[in-house]
Amino acid sequence: MIVLRDLTKIYRMHGTAKVVADRLNVTFPTGVSVGLMGRNGAGKSTLLRMIAGLTSPTSGEVLTDGRISFPVGIAGSSHPDLTGAQNTRFVARIYGADTDALSRFVEEFAGLGDHFHLPVRTYSAGMRQRLSFGINMGLKFDTYLIDEVTAAGDAAFIERSRALFLDRIGEAGAIFISHSVAQIRAMCSAGAILENGRLRYFDDVEKAIWAYERTMARAAA
Repeated sequence: MIVLRDLTKIYRMHGTAKVVADRLNVTFPTGVSVGLMGRNGAGKSTLLRMIAGLTSPTSGEVLTDGRISFPVGIAGSSHPDLTGAQNTRFVARIYGADTDALSRFVEEFAGLGDHFHLPVRTYSAGMRQRLSFGINMGLKFDTYLIDEVTAAGDAAFIERSRALFLDRIGEAGAIFISHSVAQIRAMCSAGAILENGRLRYFDDVEKAIWAYERTMARAAA
């Protein structure tokens, strides 16, 4: 379970305040895959970073009783001067996992070839996502944080990613960011919409999609 308690995030630039999260009070239940939707710039990735503890809120807090993954698909989750293999081993040690076993899994799953042993700064954005996704899926978490990562790679990799993700959330929950309604519908049972600093949670993913599409239609009108 993840609880947002009066969670607030405000960015101030050139005398202007942008409210990303406005006193959010929402509970993400244990073992539920939640599709997080919202327009570009709404703050979805920032919210994921706060839940992961990578970004500090302006005020409020995030409480959890389980293990949360680092956000897959967000830049900065790997050290650029370490190789993919070194990043994998470093994360394994942090979480007390078998370093050799995780390295074998990531090397095979991510399909990076020789690049797995080259510095991450030489990777394309898609390769970084594949490395990050492989590391996360190779570890056991109570909640996985995913940011559009299944868009990276060819069709075969996307299908492998989807199958593995669905396998993992069979035993855990997730917060899954995507602009694809089809992906949200296929991978999530609940939904949430972030708009103008407010977060609406829906137990039924279809109700969430309906509300999201109405929000986007109003914005386009």
